[in-house]
Amino acid sequence: MTDHRASFDARITFGNGGDLAVHGFRVDLPGPDAAEDEIAALFVASLGLLMTDGVELDNVEIFAEPHKGTRGGPSDRAAQAAPAAGGALVELARPPADGGTYLVAPGGDLTGLPLARTAELPAVVVRVAGAEAREIGVGALAAFDVRGRAVLLHTGAPGGGRLTPEAASWLAGRGASLVGTDADGLDGLDGVGGSAALDVLLAAGVPVVERLAGLDRLPPTGAVFTAAPPLQEGVGRVPVRAFARVPEA
Repeated sequence: MTDHRASFDARITFGNGGDLAVHGFRVDLPGPDAAEDEIAALFVASLGLLMTDGVELDNVEIFAEPHKGTRGGPSDRAAQAAPAAGGALVELARPPADGGTYLVAPGGDLTGLPLARTAELPAVVVRVAGAEAREIGVGALAAFDVRGRAVLLHTGAPGGGRLTPEAASWLAGRGASLVGTDADGLDGLDGVGGSAALDVLLAAGVPVVERLAGLDRLPPTGAVFTAAPPLQEGVGRVPVRAFARVPEA
């Protein structure tokens, strides 16, 4: 099968200020019909860029060429290190006096939620606290391998950043096991956009944990996350005690 790559110019803006421009950059593609948003995500992943707010591509050319091993690309076969079994436990739940921490189950029924989707998940922490933008888009996520992981959004505020529906689809499509946030909800407090991101994730079978605490105490990768709910038939949102085990230094 023929390999394909893309060449392009790009300008990236970051949520915490600043920008980056490149010319003639190349990434591996899964096929000749890759869309520009997929190329942009591969570009961000290849450089491991964090807090990316937006990516603009120009002069995109797709051509046949052997893959060079783009990070996060189709030929990237790097083994993911398993999180260490030992380490300290970190409390991530808010106390009841502060409103608690909640898990929302797909289908509105906790009995249909496998433990594998909520317990002992390798975690990635996406830090967007202090970002100027109010939205969390694909650019903020693209640097992370999210398959089989708990993706924890560290927004730093109850209102937090609003996860866009496109970003929710990206997470679901790449196999995230769970999405959590320290905000009161994925869609912010102002109700802008309704509950689109939450609906996208639940429809894809991805549980969501809201109102987390202590995400600043977790490393970007390497922690193991748990927020297992009780088995309650016909109940879709319950308080949980979320926690993580962090690797020893």
